[in-house]
Amino acid sequence: MSKESSSSVYKAWEATVRKTQAARKRANSIFGISVDHADEDDHDHSSDESDCGPEEMIYNADRILPNGDYYTGFWCENFPHGQGKYLWTDGCMYVGEWFKGKTMGKGRFSWPSGATYEGEFKSGYMDGNGTYTGTNGDTYKGQWVMNLKHGHGTKHYSNGDWYEGEWRRGLQEGHGRYQWKDGDNYTGEWKNGVICGKGSFIWSNGNRYDGNWEDSVPKGNGTFRWPDGSLYVGNWSKDPSEQNGTYYPSQSSPDANLEWNPQDVYNVDLKDCKICPGEKVSILPSQKKLAVWRSAKGESVKPRRMSVDGRVSVGLDRPFDRLQMWDGGDHDPPCNAGDHRPSTVGEELVEDLMGLHVEDGSQRGLAMKVSKTARRQGETISKGHKNYELMLNLQLGIRHSVGRPGPSGSLDLKPSAFDPREKYWTRFPPEGSKYTPPHQSCEFKWKDYCPLVFRTLRKLFKVDAADYMLSICGNDALRELSSPGKSGSFFYLTNDDRYMIKTMKKAEVKVLMRMLSAYYNHVRAYENTLVTKFYGLHCVKLTGQPIQKKVRFIIMGNLFCSEYTIHRRFDLKGSSLGRTTDKPLTEIDEMTILKDLDLNFIFRLQKSWFQDFCRQIDRDCEFLEQERIMDYSLLVGLHFRNTSAAGDLIPSGALTPTAENESDGTPRLSRADMDQLLLDPSRWASIKLGLNMPARVEKTERKSDCEFQLVGDPTGEFYEVIMFFGIIDILQDYDISKKLEHAYKSIQYDPTSISAVDPRQYSRRFRDFIYKVFAEETS
Repeated sequence: MSKESSSSVYKAWEATVRKTQAARKRANSIFGISVDHADEDDHDHSSDESDCGPEEMIYNADRILPNGDYYTGFWCENFPHGQGKYLWTDGCMYVGEWFKGKTMGKGRFSWPSGATYEGEFKSGYMDGNGTYTGTNGDTYKGQWVMNLKHGHGTKHYSNGDWYEGEWRRGLQEGHGRYQWKDGDNYTGEWKNGVICGKGSFIWSNGNRYDGNWEDSVPKGNGTFRWPDGSLYVGNWSKDPSEQNGTYYPSQSSPDANLEWNPQDVYNVDLKDCKICPGEKVSILPSQKKLAVWRSAKGESVKPRRMSVDGRVSVGLDRPFDRLQMWDGGDHDPPCNAGDHRPSTVGEELVEDLMGLHVEDGSQRGLAMKVSKTARRQGETISKGHKNYELMLNLQLGIRHSVGRPGPSGSLDLKPSAFDPREKYWTRFPPEGSKYTPPHQSCEFKWKDYCPLVFRTLRKLFKVDAADYMLSICGNDALRELSSPGKSGSFFYLTNDDRYMIKTMKKAEVKVLMRMLSAYYNHVRAYENTLVTKFYGLHCVKLTGQPIQKKVRFIIMGNLFCSEYTIHRRFDLKGSSLGRTTDKPLTEIDEMTILKDLDLNFIFRLQKSWFQDFCRQIDRDCEFLEQERIMDYSLLVGLHFRNTSAAGDLIPSGALTPTAENESDGTPRLSRADMDQLLLDPSRWASIKLGLNMPARVEKTERKSDCEFQLVGDPTGEFYEVIMFFGIIDILQDYDISKKLEHAYKSIQYDPTSISAVDPRQYSRRFRDFIYKVFAEETS
């Protein structure tokens, strides 16, 4: 999640002060402080004084603060600025560099339990290179991002184990080496804190295993070797029925190891090789509050507290900014911004600087509004609907396909499973048959394409078979979207919004069958892939009607299945011809699909997310280019976290007394809870690349004299959002119709502006555009 989201209030304060000289003078009158003379021997003031502004000075202070906290060091205005030591009443202490009330630079934070962190800080977070020593003796030295181990680092555990390698969001991920105290060691790939991927395990007795791993045990192809040269090669599984392989004895000891059982590796050799869990931190440095000294200018100012990452609390500590909670935990109820009224000029200014009152010149405001009430998409298919019988046939077929027993699943599929001829017809007479139940619809035939592949895909995507059937085939009817897409396909949604069903042309089915093996390998290799998730490919042939027609359809994941209301939807390709909605501004609502020339935002992702995003976009586009696919797009959904009662979007740090922050009745997460989220990496599970991603968007404006300016100019106006995005429409290859379309339109328009272009050119143009509208959040 974005580093800046945790300091948006302070940034709003800085922006407001910079905008007008009047705001600067008022800020000085309220926040000014007279303290002792500066100690120039210990600190270079020249740069810091310029940071504080021409009218502000850096002083040396040594005093007990109103709440009992103690601070000694340099101050600028009302905040620590420069070298200083801050001791909280609970025993926590920070010694190091400050920047306008935020721990920024090198420092040392210690907990009353005896744990310490010494290293780099950014905006109140442990961020950069640093060393953490826990109360139990665990020591980690390496890179950090927002309080989490992230990057290369080494951790020594108190029991004698150690790990050196890559970390991501607090857990081992990437390439690394773990050594147990008894000398056993593993070197290879990790994912989410467990051994996963290719790697080698070497026991202290000289035995070793080289091959694939899953959930910290051998899974898939691998080789077990003994010191005498004997080896066992095969497919490994904890399920003995799936284990198979060949033993090759050594020439020197042909009779050795004949009684050996491969299951001994799981039950004996790896039994005591457990990965040490990480230590839980009681409170993060970014959660600590600062007691702000009252003004010495004579004004009566209510005591305020400010966290070390720059967040301000007025009066009592109250979470004024809230984010929806993913795990549905219990949290404090949201405060009503209208309950707080300023009682002094000082408090009014603080609210002004927090963004509760913003200067007229700094408010641009979006012309668009968002709906305060979420409405369901599509028309329920009830009895009498023209597609009612088709829906019944579809549900009967799905129940039959998913409920049919299949082979227990290894993820390694044989090439024959992907054969286009691997399809099965089943007849569904109204009176029922040996394999099908009786039903009230007309007779139809049901076709399953490559059933083993899609069964394995569902397993790969962690889709429970019972939940899948319940969503599609339960008592609730499907919903048909109001109008077919540009391709002429119809779309249906399940009642719980989890799955989308799309009718397909025969040509699209052929494309999917041709690329199915490559698609399977791609989504298996890259867990964070952004391409559409396919769960099943089927066909219904209506044989009981005068006109026998075939309806082919694909079942996909719905990208926008969320408790969040999706306020804006964008379909982005990177082309300009025809890439705008035909709706007037007043008719645009949360269901409108906006296009490239309608886009008026730049999406800003936190650094590690942005790096993951760029890597995955490259991988996905290379895959689609290799499969000769074009005309795909990035579907983006935005949920704006801060909206007024009238539906107007409120910029970051600019909440108004009438604002309704996350008022759609879903669970909420305060900023303190967001810090707590960082304490427990397992709670990141609901936030994935493209799903439930907290981010910021910056509003852009296009020049009036530039009709096809794809990306507008940034305005500096930011909005807190939850983002959803993924690559859709990946079944259009560059066939003869698209080549003719390209040739025809190239005569009339700029060839670079049209959508139908060669897959290589399409991929390059798509990525160029996406990398312009997505950017890394800057400090």
